[in-house]
Amino acid sequence: MESKFRTPDTSSVTVGVDGSQSARIAALWAAKEAVRRDRPLHIVYGADTDGRALYLPAETIERVRANGRELLDDTAKAVSAEYPGLNVTTEFSRAGAVDSLHRAGGLHGTVVVGNRGLGGFNSLMLGSVGMGVAAAAMTPVIVVRGIDGAEETGTVLAAIRDEHDLLIARYAAREAELHKASLRLLHVWNVLQSVGEVVTMLDGVDEIAGGHAEALRAVTDVVRGEFPDLEVQADAEKSISVAGVLVEASRHADLLVMGGRRVPSALGMARNLGRATHSLLHHAHCPVLLIPRTGSDFGSRS
Repeated sequence: MESKFRTPDTSSVTVGVDGSQSARIAALWAAKEAVRRDRPLHIVYGADTDGRALYLPAETIERVRANGRELLDDTAKAVSAEYPGLNVTTEFSRAGAVDSLHRAGGLHGTVVVGNRGLGGFNSLMLGSVGMGVAAAAMTPVIVVRGIDGAEETGTVLAAIRDEHDLLIARYAAREAELHKASLRLLHVWNVLQSVGEVVTMLDGVDEIAGGHAEALRAVTDVVRGEFPDLEVQADAEKSISVAGVLVEASRHADLLVMGGRRVPSALGMARNLGRATHSLLHHAHCPVLLIPRTGSDFGSRS
């Protein structure tokens, strides 16, 4: 079960802020994660002053700088008040938010973003910065959503596509240990993609289902062997909507871990997220941790 995933550093935490309530919630959530990992928290504000300097007066740029630094200070104070022992650093970047977070992620491991920025129209939808970070990041990205008033379920959910997602399962197991939670491995396969649209007329559905169950079992056996003290549940489900099943399952999880499915854009570059990934970032009921896929295999479009 050779994996095409690189091994990113998920031990340190960077969070982006922009003055929105969503970003503030994400910063506090990221701080809690940093405490769990016993790592520092790095707070980044991407002001895009270099780009704005081309069309904004110098006085406006200076106000942007002052407001950005004030936001960083206020966020750091709020985090330190909640987690007084946490080592917190801040960074004011002259680049745009997406580029700033990509750069910081390369130095500080996992990047955390809120599910809605200042330009968002709907609290269910992921903001353009969050989507930009998730679509092109080479480090793990967590989109924080679904935590308002939510009680912890004690479960980490991992979306497992096939046996090549073993590394995803391992990361999810590690997260479950950090969260002192159980792990649920969920494999959802699209029956229409597997056997065609006239499903009831074909005799091979049971055989195909058995193959999917076996692929999940292979991953589950390895995880149980490597994490013997972890409670692991494995489920294989068929549906015409992979994303729909995962969104519903996320209601009962504290974190959803999945591979960042990328598909080539019109220009042939891996900048677009797959359909299921895109849907989950917009509609999941818990934070979503994306582990990026690299190399020539960008994953399926589902």
